[in-house]
Amino acid sequence: MQRKIIYLINPISGTKGKSSLKELIARETTKRQLPFEILPTTADGNYDFVKDKIAAEQVTDVVICGGDGTVNQVVRDLAATDVQFGIIPMGSGNGLALAAGIPKASAKALEVVFTGKAILTDGFMVNDDFACMLCGLGFDAQVAHQFADQPKRGLGTYASLTARHFFSARPYPFRITANKMEFSTEAFFLSIANSNQFGNNFTIAPQAILSDGLLDVVIVKKIAKPLLLLTVMRQVLAGRIRRIENSMNSPVIYFQTDELFISNPAEAPIHIDGEPWVCQRQLHIKVLPRFFKLIHAANVS
Repeated sequence: MQRKIIYLINPISGTKGKSSLKELIARETTKRQLPFEILPTTADGNYDFVKDKIAAEQVTDVVICGGDGTVNQVVRDLAATDVQFGIIPMGSGNGLALAAGIPKASAKALEVVFTGKAILTDGFMVNDDFACMLCGLGFDAQVAHQFADQPKRGLGTYASLTARHFFSARPYPFRITANKMEFSTEAFFLSIANSNQFGNNFTIAPQAILSDGLLDVVIVKKIAKPLLLLTVMRQVLAGRIRRIENSMNSPVIYFQTDELFISNPAEAPIHIDGEPWVCQRQLHIKVLPRFFKLIHAANVS
């Protein structure tokens, strides 16, 4: 079947010019003689109009031009249509795209759409909400909440907020049940990752694979604040996965599971795929194996 592509462009994500992107898409897709249409993303995440087009016009690919939050909304609403998803990164972090080997440069990302390989990719549920790459509680979620309120987005804004809140960050109590174990800890942040990074090539879960049916859990426990970043760099980036019971005395707990329960009694802030999420005291997180088809760079599995 000949490919037919719908491009969805987020008009407010990131800082890149949208008119030049539309011109690039039109030129390169026409050059390959592929039928296509360019549509805007929606603020409410409702893509029923795209579902109708997919069914009526035999659309094979939906390419999301936006950040991780936009990717989350589109995949959540359209995964059941069985289309292939491509990404042209336009957000501040672009964690899922980078984990799939998709370059930040729009022209190179578009080339991946044409030449890459569609791989069945995991998602996961956080209670009743969908996540395609990352859920975080604590410090990084606090930054995400602040970032959402900023009039100007981008990496510079995110870095500035991270530095501003670092020394005021406080630990939160959590109780975690996973892999037939239950334990309590105080932590500055807790990340549940399908992608191996926050975004911008900052690795948080070095062993995470997008299609292995597992979630990587990273818990940075209550330690002296000056040691926090050093500890993360040494232990998380080293890529050592420990059994839970063998890492209770370590500043960082890192393990894999397909399901976990988190009690959040102090109501630590939460984000899903970089977007603020309403705080909840009880979380049930479960992987959705091989949930959607994501076009990876040809050399990334």
